[in-house]
Formats: sequence, structure tokens, C-alpha cells
Amino acid sequence: MKFRTIILTAVLALVATIATVYPAYGHKKCKGGDVRIAAELKYRPDGKFKIIQFADTHYISGDSRSERSMKNVVEMLEKEKPDFVIFTGDVIFGSPAETSAREMLQPLVDRGIPFAVALGNHDSDFELSRTEIYKVFRSIPGNVNTADDLGLHGCSNDILTLAGEDGVDRVFYLFDSGNRENLAGVSSWGYVHSDQIDWYKRASRYFAANNSGKPVPSIAFQHIPVPEYNQAMRDKGDKARFMTGNLGEEPASPIFNSGQYLAMREMGDVQAMVTGHDHNNDFVLMWQGFFFIYGRYSGCDTVYNDLYPSGARVFEFTAGDDGFRTWVRVYGGGVEQDMYLFPGMRSLSDKRH
Repeated sequence: MKFRTIILTAVLALVATIATVYPAYGHKKCKGGDVRIAAELKYRPDGKFKIIQFADTHYISGDSRSERSMKNVVEMLEKEKPDFVIFTGDVIFGSPAETSAREMLQPLVDRGIPFAVALGNHDSDFELSRTEIYKVFRSIPGNVNTADDLGLHGCSNDILTLAGEDGVDRVFYLFDSGNRENLAGVSSWGYVHSDQIDWYKRASRYFAANNSGKPVPSIAFQHIPVPEYNQAMRDKGDKARFMTGNLGEEPASPIFNSGQYLAMREMGDVQAMVTGHDHNNDFVLMWQGFFFIYGRYSGCDTVYNDLYPSGARVFEFTAGDDGFRTWVRVYGGGVEQDMYLFPGMRSLSDKRH
């Protein structure tokens, strides 16, 4: 066999292997211009679909303090065996940025688990710009994030759909909530800008139009929480809010309210917002019929963390069900906060009849 033929055969075999491990999601572009689907996910044959959210792994290559972060990610993947993984930012916390990113994602590569990233404020704090570190994440096998070419604020604004036999019955929105902002001399944490909100609303209308005019149940994932996290916590009116989980610090939300939460309530599709950013929080808070959710800190000792041990938040969806299960798996331990959340709940202990 000629050397050229041997090389071609090897390349074709490699391509076939990659296609098997990492299915082609297609980055489907829909009617409506920038309504682009990064991944068209499918339920398993048993009608279930599981997502792990890793929040704030804060990994630094070559730093021994990062050892626990890597062990945590490996343990979560081994115990939960997710169908998909979403990193809600601050994946890395030092130089070399690219090496840190690739090492942190290697456990997913090794297991053939597809994933997406919503950038955090610290991911672009080192020698690579926001655009550059985003390109690194996109180049890692299994990543489904789309190109940063929609002209929106940030880099990791993406849409994932989850479909069963009857079509799409759930949408996941990923937002880049930025780093820090300085507007009119006022310093603030980053936030989702008006152009990103308009992009989301166009997508929401598109999915509703293809669902007999009804909003498709959705969840938003991003790094920095919106100001309504704070507002909900302070509302102590009779039966105004219900919370379970750990509250170890005030949510570090932006000073400016860009109207993201309001837009989601107006569209009527997003049931929950899932964030990271604040390492000592992992609660679920229900307020105004909406779920404000923190992931469990998934990191290490390169940065503050008083909520021991680390872990991850897990979400499980069932085909045709507009509710969902969520729980926290703890590193070296078991499961906490196992609950079923659904529209119309009167409290977090409410049961669906």
C-alpha cells in the first residue's frame, strides 16, 4: 500500500471516530437571521436528558491548588455520566490561559462528552483577550459554541435546543454577562446588554412561532446574576419567596439593570436563570413564579471558597415535561437539594398532582 494511501486511510478513520464520539450539531441557522442553534440535542431512548453545570472551576495549569478542581470535575462526570455539560464561566484563573483551558476540559474530551461555555468575568483576565480565549474553548473537541460573528456584546451568546419525537420542547440560552463595566464613571459588574436581549427575544419569538404560538419552556445560563437575585432575597412579604440551599454571600450583581429578567417574563418562556460567580452560594430561590438558581462551586483553592466541599449542579429533563429535576452533587459525598421544579409551584416543597 502506498504511503499516501496509508495516510488517507488513517485520516478517514480518525474522522469517523470523531464523528461517532462528537455528533455533528450543525450550528443550524434559522429564519430570522441571527437565530442560530449551536446544538440540537436529543433525549436518550429512555426519554431523559442530563446536564451538569460546572461553576467557577478557576483552574490554573501547573498550580497545585488546582488539583481539587480537576478531581472534582472527574468525579462529577464519573458519578453522574451527563449527556451534556455547561460551564458558566471562570473556567480558568491564571496563565498560561490556553494550557489551563485545555487541561480543564480534557476530562470531557477523554469521555466524549459535548459541552458549551458561557464566559465568566475572569476567563479574559490573563494574556488572552475575550475573543482569543473563546476561540480556544471552541477549538477543543466536543465544544458546540458558535463563532463570534453576530455583532453582539460578548462572545458566548448561544442557543441549544432539546427535542423528543414531537419536536423541540425545551430551549437553553447561554449569555455572555461580561466582565466589568464603567458607565458614566460608575463601576459595576458586567451585565447582558440590550442587543443581547433583543437577540434573545427574536429567538424566543421564532421558537414560539414554531410551537403553535406558545412559548417553549427555557432556561438561561450565564455567569453573573441579574439584580433581581438581590431584590428577590430582600422581599420578605408574606409568601413572597421560597429558598433552599446555601446563602453565604450577597449576590454580586451589576449596579445597572439592563432589563434581562423583565424581557424573559414578557416573553413567557424562561422558567429559570442559572448562574455562578458567587462561590459561597448554591441556592434555589423561587420568586414571582421564577427560579433563581446558583450552581455549586466547582473549583479549587486558587480563589476564595467557604462552601465546602466543591461539587456541581445537575439538571435532568424528561421528554414532554415542562418541569425539571435539579440537585447538587457534592465532591466525595452524595446528593443535596434534590427537587422537582415546575410551572405554577406555590412553594419549593409543592408536589405536582
